[in-house]
Amino acid sequence: MVKKFEDEVMQTMNKMFEDEMKKVNDMLEQDLLISLIGEVNAGKSSTVNKIIGEDIASTNPMPGETVSVDPYNMHGLENIKFMDTPGLNDPNDENPKKTLEFVQKSDVVLFFLNAAGTVFSDSEKEKFTAIEKNNKDILIVLNKIDAAENIPSLIQFVKNHTNNKYKVIPISSKTGENLEDLKREILVILEKKGKDLLFAKSMKEKSSAATRWIVGAGVSAGIIGASPIPGSDVVPLTSLQVGLIIKLSKLYDKPLTKKAAKDMIVITATQTVGHTIYRQALKFIPGAGSVIGGTVATAMTVALGYGVKYAYENNIAIDYDFIGELFEKYKMKAKKA
Repeated sequence: MVKKFEDEVMQTMNKMFEDEMKKVNDMLEQDLLISLIGEVNAGKSSTVNKIIGEDIASTNPMPGETVSVDPYNMHGLENIKFMDTPGLNDPNDENPKKTLEFVQKSDVVLFFLNAAGTVFSDSEKEKFTAIEKNNKDILIVLNKIDAAENIPSLIQFVKNHTNNKYKVIPISSKTGENLEDLKREILVILEKKGKDLLFAKSMKEKSSAATRWIVGAGVSAGIIGASPIPGSDVVPLTSLQVGLIIKLSKLYDKPLTKKAAKDMIVITATQTVGHTIYRQALKFIPGAGSVIGGTVATAMTVALGYGVKYAYENNIAIDYDFIGELFEKYKMKAKKA
């Protein structure tokens, strides 16, 4: 009976594993361009260094230190580039023109303001308007909060002058405060473009990206699991879980075969809801179209994701007893929600 169950899962896996793997590999082959825009000495170069984790951008505090549009690759990944641009008030008249050219091509624009200076000056407002006409995927980075006071009022001031259209992230490139918040917001924008894996893979701290994917997959699994059509969820749910496992393996640079992915799903299903239920209903969950079904599908997917994440982060074999414990925990949590 278990053998037949595994055969059924493998048949489903055969249909989707290669497609999901190709989809993820295609994501990693895309070009990713993030532009850092702002007036001189707003801390663009030092922020690049903090995000990349290496001192590769010049941070000399002389005005106009960055005199060209310089690409910085993240950890040797050639298709990921941070474009450190000269200040918008740079004395070189050609540089602002080049900056706008890169803005048009950028996946994300980080517009820097100096919290310790005159925040959102008339000059900055004028330049921001020009940037906005060319690209609306903007995050406003309020830097140097370590040297400023009343940060909440500064944030509100900026929001008021940008019609509350954009996120304002207060950071300190000097201390590293809120750098993770900035990275998460970058991921939110890139997720819509299918480029979040590319960025997340380059980050030294990968846990927040993995958690975001796991939680998102859990929500999607709940919707699939609550489907009113018996048997309608086996393919999309398996596809969802396979896609999650593949993304996690790529994020943590762990090899993944079709058999290994199948084993993860089979063992997780057996350890949680059991293979008999799966065979009888062609579902991972009991109770087609029920709240119980959605709850179980969510708990299973989240437990699988966190179990794989834990194993990858600690370079250990996947502990399926641990996944079973996580399943019970998240099932109870979902029921209470």
